[in-house]
Amino acid sequence: MKKDLTQGSVTKTMLLFAGPMILGNLLQQCYNIADTLIVGRFLGANALAAVGSAYTLMTFLTSVIIGLCMGSGAVFSVYFGKKDMEQMKRSMCASFLFIAVISLIMNGAVFLGIHMILRLLQVPQEVYRVMFEYVWVIFFGIFFVFLYNYFAFLLRAVGNSLAPLCFLGCAAVLNIVLDLVFVVSFSWGVKGAALATVLSQAMSGLGIGLYAWFGMPELRPGIVQLRCGRRTVLEIVRHSAAACIQQSVMNFGILMIQGLVNSFGTVVMAAFAAAVKIDSFAYMPAQEFGNAFSLFISQNHGAGKGDRVKRGMKRAAQVSMSFCAFISVLIFVLAPKLMLLFVDAKESEIIRTGVGYLRVEGAFYCGIGLLFLLYGFYRGIEKPEMSLVLTIISLGTRVALAYLLAPVPKIGVWGIWWAIPAGWFLADLAGAAFIRGSMNGREA
Repeated sequence: MKKDLTQGSVTKTMLLFAGPMILGNLLQQCYNIADTLIVGRFLGANALAAVGSAYTLMTFLTSVIIGLCMGSGAVFSVYFGKKDMEQMKRSMCASFLFIAVISLIMNGAVFLGIHMILRLLQVPQEVYRVMFEYVWVIFFGIFFVFLYNYFAFLLRAVGNSLAPLCFLGCAAVLNIVLDLVFVVSFSWGVKGAALATVLSQAMSGLGIGLYAWFGMPELRPGIVQLRCGRRTVLEIVRHSAAACIQQSVMNFGILMIQGLVNSFGTVVMAAFAAAVKIDSFAYMPAQEFGNAFSLFISQNHGAGKGDRVKRGMKRAAQVSMSFCAFISVLIFVLAPKLMLLFVDAKESEIIRTGVGYLRVEGAFYCGIGLLFLLYGFYRGIEKPEMSLVLTIISLGTRVALAYLLAPVPKIGVWGIWWAIPAGWFLADLAGAAFIRGSMNGREA
C-alpha cells in the first residue's frame, strides 16, 4: 500500500500517516521495556541498572544506523513526490549497500572494544559482569536493526506506515513471550533477556525485508539501478551522514549523561534506568509524529507544493503542542505509580530519585515536541545540516550544564535533570530564528 501525502486534508493526512508510525515506535520501545520490567522484578536492582545502562549504549549504537536510514528515507520520499521512480530505485541501491557495510563494520568494532566501552561508561564493579553478559548477546542484533529500519523508512517514504507497524507488533509480542520463557522459566538471567530481544529483532528485520521484496515488486530495483552513479551516491551520503551524525550526537550526549549518572552509584543508575524508559515512552509519540511530518514535508517539497508545506508546519505544531501539554500533566501526576511498574515498593530511594527526574523532564515536553518538528522540517526541505546544528546546540547545552552543576554538593543529580530541558529550549529558539528564512527561501 502506497499513499500520496501531497493530496487531501493536511491535518487528517498527517495524522493517518503518523498513527501507525507512533504505534509502531511504542511497540519498539517494548523491546527494552519488557527487558527492564522483567529484569527489575525477577533479577533485582543490579540487573536493572545493568540493562538500563546497556539500553542507553544500544540506543547510541543503533542511532547511527537509524540516522543513516532516516536520511535515505527523506531522499526516497522526495523522489516519490517527484514521481521519479527510476532515480528512487538507484538511491535505494546506493543506500542499502552504503548502510549495510557501515553496520557490519560497526558490529565488529563493538565486539572488539566491549571492555573499553564499559570502562568509559564508568560502570560500577558490582554491575560490570552483569552488564557485560547482557551487551555481549545484545550486540548480535545490530545488523537486524539495520534491516528493519532500512525497509521501514523505505516503505514509509512511499506512504506505507502500516506494514512496519505489523512487523513491530509481532516482534514486540515475541519479545515479551521469550523474556518470560528465558528469564522466568529457564532462569537464564540477563543473557535470556538479551537473547529474547535479538531473536525478536531478527524476526522483524528479515520479515519486513521479505515483505518489501516480494509484496511490493514495484519498488524492487533491477540490474540497471545497481549502477547508481556518482551523483546518486553523493546525495545519499550527504543526507544519510547528516541524519546519522545528528542521531549519533544526540545519543552520544545521552551516553555522556549516562556516564555522569553512573558516577552517583547503583541507586541513581537504577532510578535513571526506569525513569528514562517512562520518559522515552511518554514523548515518543511526539518524536514519531516529527518523523512522519518530515516525510510529509519531503513529499510535498519534492512535488513543489510550498503552500502545503507551510500549512503542514502550522497544523503539526498545533497537534504536537496539544499532545505534549497533556502528557506533561499526566506524567507529573502519575510519576510515583509509574516508577512502581519497574521497581519494588521497598526501593523507596530509587523511586524518590526517579520521580524527581520525571517531574522535571515531564514539565517541559513541549520543548522537545517542537524540537522534533524542527528536525523533521529541515530534513524534509533537504537541509539536514540544520537539524544537526540544532542537535549540537541542544546536546551541547545539556552536557555542559550537567557536568558543570552535578559536582556541586547542594545540586547533585538535580543539575543533570534540569540541564536536559534547558538544552531543548535553547535549540528551539535557534530553530525558530532560522525557520522564517528557510520558508522565505522557498518562495524566492
